[in-house]
Amino acid sequence: MQRREFITLLGTAVAIGPLSSSAQEPGRIYRVAFLTPSLTEATVLNELRENGFSEGRNLEVLPGGFGVSIERVADVASSLAKASPDVIVTASEPYLRAIQRNTRSIPLIGMTEDMVGEGFVASLAKPDGNITGMSILSPELDGKRMEILIEAVPGVRKIALFADSKVTLSRHTEALRDAAQNRGVGLMITSVAQRDDVLPAIENAKRSGAEAICFLATPLFSINAGAFIQAVTDLHLPTIFQWPENAEEGALIGYGPRFMDMQRARARMVVKVLRGAKPADIPIEQPSKFELVINLKAAKAIGLEVPAGIVLRADKLIE
Repeated sequence: MQRREFITLLGTAVAIGPLSSSAQEPGRIYRVAFLTPSLTEATVLNELRENGFSEGRNLEVLPGGFGVSIERVADVASSLAKASPDVIVTASEPYLRAIQRNTRSIPLIGMTEDMVGEGFVASLAKPDGNITGMSILSPELDGKRMEILIEAVPGVRKIALFADSKVTLSRHTEALRDAAQNRGVGLMITSVAQRDDVLPAIENAKRSGAEAICFLATPLFSINAGAFIQAVTDLHLPTIFQWPENAEEGALIGYGPRFMDMQRARARMVVKVLRGAKPADIPIEQPSKFELVINLKAAKAIGLEVPAGIVLRADKLIE
């Protein structure tokens, strides 16, 4: 099916086209650091390369910032800040918070659930500090994901709501609980703190009678999610994840902006900073296009017949 744009939100992302290379300094080596649980940031590096910044020529990527667990983030953040790179690209709220504690001068490009609500920037239009990046609207989208899952699993009465205890606020999970109860569905809120806790929590949710799982937005669940997807498939649990790409990996449903699009937009912000722009002058971006991807192969594997109404609304079907 054709992809289509079906929700437009206030604060639409500022379009950023190809950037001129005139501001680059000949002979200069630009130093970029990453602080992320991901093992690589290939999309960001590819975008930098397309805009004239490539390793071995004029770009140095500082080592040590990839594959950083939440337990190590404080120590790695301190080390990276002491190295004083030209810009640091960070992951979710705990990672950005950790590096923010170590510098108020190095430009930081983050991607969190709610940049303003989490206190990182003064406003979307004027960040007013050394931080800019992506604000991906997760609190609003989490509610939509839960509604989609309820519709996709007719008659569901008990859903396990998986939350990252280091990120998700209790008032957010309680609001989701109330919304589910209004639809006759009980939520079993499962908070986990680290990756090693997720698989045992999935098994416990199944034993406790959960009929489906809604994974709230956080890199803990959505990055390198293959093991989690396999586990819920083996247990015949319908699930919804944060990114459309998760459904393409094998999950039943993914709903939200494309992770790759968010990465490219963040990379273009890095390019702006390397060419002399200040984070305070680069508006925070928000996604304006969202995709609903349904994996019918996954539905068949777990014995679920997804209702035709939601299938017809999908932007992409995996068959």
